[in-house]
Amino acid sequence: MARFENFRNVARIGPVQVGDHRDRHGRKATIAACTAPRCGWSADYSSRSAAELAARTHTCTA
Repeated sequence: MARFENFRNVARIGPVQVGDHRDRHGRKATIAACTAPRCGWSADYSSRSAAELAARTHTCTA
């Protein structure tokens, strides 16, 4: 069964959304996910600045 995630401090940078959440160990983590159709890119980061940099440099390949 999938876990329900609570995202906080969500920002949109182009087609990518960046948000903070708690990982499965209870630590603060940041996720960046592309919302473009057929892209499917997402990644977890330990710092907000790393996630925002990835969002700014992401190019969709689909």
